Amino acid sequence: MTPDLDQPDRLKRLAEALVEAARRAGADQADALAVDGRSVSIDVRAGGLEQAERAEGIEIGLRVLIGGRQAAVSSSDHGADAIARMADRAVAMAREAPVDDTLGLADPSQLSVLRDGRSLEMAEDAPEPEPAHLQEMALRAEAQALSVGGISQVESANAGYGRRRVWLAASNGFTGGYERTTHALSVVAITGEGLKMERDYAGESRVFAADLPSPEEIGQLAAERTVARAGARKPPTGAFPILYDGRVSSSLIGHLLAAVNGSAIARGASWLRRDLGEPVLPVGMDLTEDPLRPRYPLSRPFDAEGLMTRARKIVADGVLQGWTLDLATARKLGLDSTASAARGLASAPSPSHSNVMLTPGHHSQQDLIAQMGRGLVVTSMLGASVNGTTGDYSRGAAGFWVENGQIVYPVNECTIAGNLREMLMTLTAADDALPWRGTEVPSLLVQGMTVAGA
Repeated sequence: MTPDLDQPDRLKRLAEALVEAARRAGADQADALAVDGRSVSIDVRAGGLEQAERAEGIEIGLRVLIGGRQAAVSSSDHGADAIARMADRAVAMAREAPVDDTLGLADPSQLSVLRDGRSLEMAEDAPEPEPAHLQEMALRAEAQALSVGGISQVESANAGYGRRRVWLAASNGFTGGYERTTHALSVVAITGEGLKMERDYAGESRVFAADLPSPEEIGQLAAERTVARAGARKPPTGAFPILYDGRVSSSLIGHLLAAVNGSAIARGASWLRRDLGEPVLPVGMDLTEDPLRPRYPLSRPFDAEGLMTRARKIVADGVLQGWTLDLATARKLGLDSTASAARGLASAPSPSHSNVMLTPGHHSQQDLIAQMGRGLVVTSMLGASVNGTTGDYSRGAAGFWVENGQIVYPVNECTIAGNLREMLMTLTAADDALPWRGTEVPSLLVQGMTVAGA
């Protein structure tokens, strides 16, 4: 029998049925997820349709806990017999798992009173866009990129749409759900040919279609970025200041977020494990998390354990305020959860971040480039060698070389290296943070890194 995907309480019934089945199978505690996902992706090339993909379906996931042991399973079969078999399998797996006394669901008194995402405008109340409309958007973006002198071809232009509904239910009485929509558009353009070929891209995604830049804006930006890379070569080797462009600066803050993740702290595998209450960023910088920002991509009213999310400062005035915790890591460390749990259908909860913002500076990116004198502007990175325990950092990079405070030529095939603790303490932020990002970070100037080029 084909499921009625539009029935509003179907996911709720599925999740709650999983929990009931787990209790009948012998679980002490259980929580379950039911997810209804739909997506459409259209790729065009050379003025025509290159590829069209559509995916939709309901998947379910179950976690059971028995005497400090846990197991998680998932399935795309959600008939009554399949649910019963899932519960039996999960309970059998849990009985063989190692004991961890920190495992367990939230106390009912801890549970969120907010059980849906309507106040956060996480989903657009509008019909799904037709494939023909998505194709037209992609074609417009491609045409704009091709109209810019110096562009030899557009490697890909893509328009996509997704809608995802989630319901969480647990044996502690929690039941709640929300949905999320995503509109996306991207272009990858190429300049030059053969060994002199260079490429760059532009892409944006939004919860609401009205917030997405026009296809012409995205195509134009992809082309301009690509043309600027023509004639790229290796930079000199030495110690120089490095400016992380807004496209890649969030990755730098991402390493700090990984270091304050409760999982790493509980394992003793973080270079910040002894720095609670200590400076980790320059004075005046805050790093704030706010899962309750309307229309933002990572907003959520409650976490994967049913706790109500809230805004908090991870770093205040440069000083580390606390770790990012789910229930288990909080119990390991003798602290309270920060309502930061996330999980997949077949995985246990673990700490994660939602809508992170770094304090912007008061100067433009061009001001910081002038301040650099001589150094490297990084616009893309590949590969990574980052030691989570020591903070030693090395990554492949590309961008632009700066002399006398001016960009003089594009750069490729170089390596940048340093230590995250030292790097982050030298940050100077620009004023160019872009909105609508899950990690909203401006361009960042870092002093004294090593560049290995020619």
